[in-house]
Amino acid sequence: MQVSRIAAAAAVAGTTVLVLASPALAHVSVQPEGKAAKGGYAVVDFKVPNERDDASTVKLEVNFPAEHPLASVMPEPVPGWDAKVTKSKLDKPLNLHGRQITEVVSKVTWTAAKGGGIKPGFFQKFPVNVGALPEDTDELVFKAIQTYSGGEVVRWIEVQQGDEEPENPAPVLALSAAEEDGHHGAGADDKASAEPSAGADQAAAHTSAAGEASQDSTDTTARVLGVVGIVVGVAGVAYGVLAGRRRSA
Repeated sequence: MQVSRIAAAAAVAGTTVLVLASPALAHVSVQPEGKAAKGGYAVVDFKVPNERDDASTVKLEVNFPAEHPLASVMPEPVPGWDAKVTKSKLDKPLNLHGRQITEVVSKVTWTAAKGGGIKPGFFQKFPVNVGALPEDTDELVFKAIQTYSGGEVVRWIEVQQGDEEPENPAPVLALSAAEEDGHHGAGADDKASAEPSAGADQAAAHTSAAGEASQDSTDTTARVLGVVGIVVGVAGVAYGVLAGRRRSA
């Protein structure tokens, strides 16, 4: 009886945890594929779960932050979905690789093909390549709108204030510290500086090997000369003994 009560209590506790955790997992969210470093470029995934049992998600609108405009926004094609990019004019142009940008992407809208969408019990990721990421903030807030096949619209636009999470929080992308080498990775100078080091190591290895070979050759020659000397010495002694015996005779 006691074991049954413990099992029942554990089941209730587990169910409670699942119920409490489900709303947090069901939110539309955004996560980088790797790092989202300040000043660099990144691929971010907007993850959209279906919270309904009787309808499919057929549309997603993601609004990009106007206070931190991104000069480059390129959505990746998603099978079964059409992506529409909406741009807006900037009051102050941005500089990107030496040229001025006067308009940026303000919204990306994904619409499912007829009869498609995110079915109940599934989720979908929508990848977007973005940059350059701002250096004067630690996060970017994207307000998203999710539309179901039944006509229901859920607005994920609430910005969290304090410790309590709102009912429909907006997706937030956390930015990591800027990397020293930027988003370009290792440059030609790094490779050039690495190559001489490798060449020096190889030269040292060849020199060492040559030295060892020379030492081995010297040791072998010394041994041969030593043996020859011993043989000559023994022959000399034998010759002297024989010569002495002949004189005595």
